[in-house]
Amino acid sequence: MLKQFFQKGKVEAGCDEAGRGSLVGPVYAAAVILPQKLPRALHTLDDSKKLTDRERRELRVVIEEEAVAWSVTSVNHIEIDSINILNASILAMNRAVSQLTIKPELLLIDGNRFNPETEIPFQCVIQGDGLYASIAAASILAKTYRDDFMQELHLQFPDFGWDQNKGYATLEHRSAILRLGYSSFHRKTFHIAEEQLMLSV
Repeated sequence: MLKQFFQKGKVEAGCDEAGRGSLVGPVYAAAVILPQKLPRALHTLDDSKKLTDRERRELRVVIEEEAVAWSVTSVNHIEIDSINILNASILAMNRAVSQLTIKPELLLIDGNRFNPETEIPFQCVIQGDGLYASIAAASILAKTYRDDFMQELHLQFPDFGWDQNKGYATLEHRSAILRLGYSSFHRKTFHIAEEQLMLSV
């Protein structure tokens, strides 16, 4: 079972992002404040990457029902190209925090970099989604909401296989780029040189 608190007694919001390494589409972020006593249904919380899609979606329902507050936001591919993916990920997390209906007293940020847009104290935690329940909850929301977006985008661009690869640089995705070129949703700053594409397929 993951740790519930970084500082017991404080209202903590876990924050995480999804889609940072993708070649296409937005980066999503979520912020979650869990109740002081974690419901039994959330005892199985874990890093979203360690869970199956079914497990993530079952937990998402419980998180949205049981969380004291939660929010999910995104930064699109145009913004990513403008400010770079690190800044876009931080911006998405700041947006998520700003949309919480309750102001947290401490932010738990997955990773090692954060530039807050508020005066709320924060703590960066490397691999925090595997350590703290609130960060794991945020990782699940960010991941499932982004997967939903990529599933919808797949219907418009079915040849890239985004329903399976979610925009990451899989063999299938790289091969499709070689055949079709880049779509309007690909991140221009993530374009791979043709020589690299050919070497990797």
